[in-house]
Amino acid sequence: MWGADVFIDAGALDPRETYRLLVGSVVPRPIAWVTSGITPGPVNLAPFSSFTWVSQYPAMLGFTVNRRESGVKDTLRNIERDGEYVVNIATASQLDQLHASSEGFPPDRSEADELGLRLVPSRLVRVPSLADAPISMECSYDRTIAFSATGGDFVVGTVVGWRIDDAVMRGRRIDTQLLDPIARLAGPTYARLGPMTTLDPLPGG
Repeated sequence: MWGADVFIDAGALDPRETYRLLVGSVVPRPIAWVTSGITPGPVNLAPFSSFTWVSQYPAMLGFTVNRRESGVKDTLRNIERDGEYVVNIATASQLDQLHASSEGFPPDRSEADELGLRLVPSRLVRVPSLADAPISMECSYDRTIAFSATGGDFVVGTVVGWRIDDAVMRGRRIDTQLLDPIARLAGPTYARLGPMTTLDPLPGG
């Protein structure tokens, strides 16, 4: 049984208060660990938990790049300039490195280099992938959608190729338990998979 209701008028909130309610309400969230930038320049690495897919076929992904007072983040600048990027999926064993990569490193320093993460050439895009990520989705940039002056920019791209570690596959499917992905909760709090329940498919489902 829940306690008494608390009603909050969204119109009375400032951006920070709104953000806190969003990240506490929309949980758990998958994390896009995005590499951007083309060598020999620095390769940027940053995690984004406002992440989803927006089209089944062609496969298209979207994630929100929140704005900083200091200006546009390196990820967005790189993607719009180069037209390519990679969405990597981290496992629970990479949690510390994923969290550390959210720090605001200077544009001339690569988070992957600073954190000792290996990069490998991608197959269809010029941006490298994370070598130890079990899933890397190579993406071609499609568009950026700005919803508000403070709400961030929604970046959409088309997946042109997957690199998947065979260790997380069962046949042609990705096994979520074998993948052991990280989910984002409110604040600097993360979660792993708990008990999973598989139901019988519904007719026409």
